[in-house]
Amino acid sequence: MRGSGMSGSGMRNIVILGGGPAGLTAAIYAARANLAPLVVEGAEAGGQLMLTTLVENYPGFEDAVMGPILMQAMRKQAERVGADFITEDAVEVMLSRRPFMIATQSGQELAARALIVATGASAKLLGVPGEARLMGRGVSTCATCDGFFFRSKDVVVVGGGDSALEEALYLGNLARSVTVVHRRDSLRASKIMQNRAFAHPAINFVWDSVVEDILGDGVVHAVRLRDLKKDKTMERRTDGVFVAIGHVPNTGLFKGQLQLDPLGYIKLSGSSATSVDGVFAAGDVHDHTYRQAVTAAGYGCIAAIDAERWLQGQPA
Repeated sequence: MRGSGMSGSGMRNIVILGGGPAGLTAAIYAARANLAPLVVEGAEAGGQLMLTTLVENYPGFEDAVMGPILMQAMRKQAERVGADFITEDAVEVMLSRRPFMIATQSGQELAARALIVATGASAKLLGVPGEARLMGRGVSTCATCDGFFFRSKDVVVVGGGDSALEEALYLGNLARSVTVVHRRDSLRASKIMQNRAFAHPAINFVWDSVVEDILGDGVVHAVRLRDLKKDKTMERRTDGVFVAIGHVPNTGLFKGQLQLDPLGYIKLSGSSATSVDGVFAAGDVHDHTYRQAVTAAGYGCIAAIDAERWLQGQPA
């Protein structure tokens, strides 16, 4: 039986953790290699594209496609070619034994000869009113993904590090104006990024301020800012809010088992190999540079091929 809620009993050649573009692409390749992969896609499957409305930069779609529809199409394709799914979160992994063991929320225990980790990363959010309600309707966590929709409009970028200035500089070539809101009076970003941002004619800064609310009826039309030094609030009209305060890789299950970098992302020892033989990683769980659906899908392809070749070299 395929689909959500199926039993995960028995040994699997490959278990894939994660149901975003990386995990689903890995599932497609592994299934077509006759490896009968099992995807533990999570209780909230689909990855960050589930929070995205229109996607215009994924190859193969002449017209924009809704993020959830794109993920649904990927999942159906993976299922059609032979992947099985469990719509639960993994709550524990044991990588010090063979086969690898994975426990799910409902208490299922899964055994895997090879494991592909595609659990992604989560954008840090502000946690202010309006943010969740207007996500994908003017609120975004990815300028490369959504900046196209803000051509000749006014946008706000929240943050003060390199990521925030990268977003601001990208948007500065599309939007009419970009306002960077930062809680301090100086930036954490590298000097070269600061110099580029300060020199850009479309970018301006609001210092010592935080976003208290994102306002809009269906779409964003303003932000409410609080000046931390003056303890005063003001509303600023804007067409979009880009939250750029960082990402958190979803690697909590693997601490102490896989080698992670100082930011918590999985470190690779080959094209997709991790520090544990037979465990591979794909997508935003290791990539904190590009973080695009198309690169995540590419990494999923790589991990599946690497896992297939690794399995070929193992005893039956």
